Amino acid sequence: MTIEEGKKAPTFSLLGSDGKKHNLKDYAGQTVILYFYPKDDTPGCTKEACSFKSLHKKIEKNNAVVLGVSKDSVDSHNAFIEKFKLPFILLSDPDGKVMEKYGAWGEKNMYGKKTVGVIRSTTIIGTDGKVAKHWKKVPKAETHPEKVLEWLESN
Repeated sequence: MTIEEGKKAPTFSLLGSDGKKHNLKDYAGQTVILYFYPKDDTPGCTKEACSFKSLHKKIEKNNAVVLGVSKDSVDSHNAFIEKFKLPFILLSDPDGKVMEKYGAWGEKNMYGKKTVGVIRSTTIIGTDGKVAKHWKKVPKAETHPEKVLEWLESN
């Protein structure tokens, strides 16, 4: 599926690290930063999560919420959150259906080899429920959250 800026964001209902179901409609009136990443507690994913953590207060000041999504279990998410003191919810998408809706699952190139898996990407959903910004491929996990904050502060 192709995500288009200006179009209605695909709905989702996923179990969060807090043990609750999270639906897009739960965040009406807030900007949602939905970031997709391959795996808890791996080098790139940890750098990205910790960068979102360090910017969390600034992101919140922009009426935005950060939600990380991977195929990992809630137990894995909770261990990751505890280890790195992450201040936001991680959502579990074990079958990858939400990832598919958001273009975060598919063919990618890893070290010159084509594989199928999670494509590190981010979608910002505006207060109106529409896709405000979409990074279909995040090139540098550790600096990407800064780009997200820059975008939030300029819009």
